[in-house]
Amino acid sequence: MTDARRLRSRAILEGPARAPARAYLKGIGFDEEALSRPIVGIANTWTETMPCNFHLRRLAERVKDGVRAAGATPMEFNTIAISDGITMGTEGMKASLVSRELVADSIELVARAYFFDGVVALSGCDKTIPGCVMALARLDVPAVMLYGGSIAPGRFRGKDVTIQDVFEAVGAHAAGDMSDEDLAELESVASPGAGACGGQYTANTMATAFEMLGISAMGTSMVPAEDGKKGQAAEDVGRLVVKLIEDDVRPSTIITRDALENAIACVAATGGSTNAVLHLLALARDARVELAIDDFDRVSERTPLLADLKPSGRFVATDLFRAGGVALVAKRLLDAGVLHGGAPTVTGRTLAEEAADATEEPGQEVVRPLDDPISRTGGLAILRGNLAPDGCVAKLSGKGRLHQEGPARVFESEEDAFAAVERKEIQPGDVVVIRNEGPSGGPGMREMLAVTAAIVGEGLGESVALLTDGRFSGATHGLMAGHVAPEAPRGGPIAAVRDGDTIVFDVESRRLDVKISDEEIASRVAAYSPPPALHDGGVLAKYARHVGSAAEGAVTS
Repeated sequence: MTDARRLRSRAILEGPARAPARAYLKGIGFDEEALSRPIVGIANTWTETMPCNFHLRRLAERVKDGVRAAGATPMEFNTIAISDGITMGTEGMKASLVSRELVADSIELVARAYFFDGVVALSGCDKTIPGCVMALARLDVPAVMLYGGSIAPGRFRGKDVTIQDVFEAVGAHAAGDMSDEDLAELESVASPGAGACGGQYTANTMATAFEMLGISAMGTSMVPAEDGKKGQAAEDVGRLVVKLIEDDVRPSTIITRDALENAIACVAATGGSTNAVLHLLALARDARVELAIDDFDRVSERTPLLADLKPSGRFVATDLFRAGGVALVAKRLLDAGVLHGGAPTVTGRTLAEEAADATEEPGQEVVRPLDDPISRTGGLAILRGNLAPDGCVAKLSGKGRLHQEGPARVFESEEDAFAAVERKEIQPGDVVVIRNEGPSGGPGMREMLAVTAAIVGEGLGESVALLTDGRFSGATHGLMAGHVAPEAPRGGPIAAVRDGDTIVFDVESRRLDVKISDEEIASRVAAYSPPPALHDGGVLAKYARHVGSAAEGAVTS
């Protein structure tokens, strides 16, 4: 097939001097014929510590079948994965965003060391998805990302439920509205197998965005994890990467400014997670494409919110798959004139060509028609103001509040805020402020789902707002602003807020302010001392020293 002179792998496998390398590989089953073929690295994020990535070992075997059938040789290797859902609300959650960098770094290092001719990266839980694609952008060898797929919804008392219902049930239980027995029954049925969280939370948000971007093959990501079609999709991806090697199609031809704007539009149209802002900014940096936080607001403003997906809507990812998948969303947005239809994808076809083949399930209600959107504009907004001079991210449901003015309730950590919610100390109209949870201050920028879900579970979701220099889960809904930048320990004005200060959310004006003077803010920030660091050594301390602002993707350098 491909001219061997073009294959990177020849540097490690060809010629008399490489006999020791060949000897090692022959000893574990790679014969002369296998080593003469293009070598494809299969970067697997399999782990036994969560459902999201639990099935990826099986899926990798099908990818390898496709690679071999197309005339190349697969070599599988593994990297780490951290479950946001399992670690949520604990110190363990600090490892989550840090793991994105480690996933990207480790895949990059292995692929560079072994001179793979192409790479297929298998992802599942939240940070493995951008981590995989960041590595592919850095390597710039023919590559595809395959998402492991979403979990099926559970059934509780005759209705579909997801893990979001369990988090919110914790708040209901604390408020005395749910019994121990009911909570135990719900937790036993809400996560019924393998696959990533079912709503348009961070995993499905990034999977749909990367399919729209073109680094995942259209139609592969949204096949549910335990659907029989997932194995065939994996095998097809194995064949596809060999074709990309043959044609020398690299991520740099796919991950362009137009493609990134298409991905942002997908997030906006599906009511996706605010974490997409961090991850797409980080990817743009690794792909050497110019992208800024305000671009998200600009694209979202022109993009209608069309997909009625959880956490604010009615449906889950498996419903989107049956309705027509990402291709249907793309078709709607192309008809609206929102997308760059000429953007290339890994299939060799443009996004417009892929969308033209969309098949819509008759009578589906998941993806709304253009003349009846959930909202005229998309699900993301970038706010600035004297509390967030470098910006922060708000998620819009299309039917929630756009304005709130109220007294601040200030907490120095997520634990302090959660304890206050459990003690029923948060009142309607309050604005909860959680600081020292940013990329450096956390360190690791934990998600505040335990707090936000508990607020909703206690019936305060429509009357309490929240802002933080930390992150939100894709399952978060309500009037929330995350990624407030600069963060408190790095001189951000969020450090100046005190209990009782008046906070103003004004989403329509894209403002987040505290009603105190600039002089008073500066004075308070100068006098502020963040809590002492809990980690003075190890990976978290190293990350805290090197990580940048959330407004730039929270990347390390």
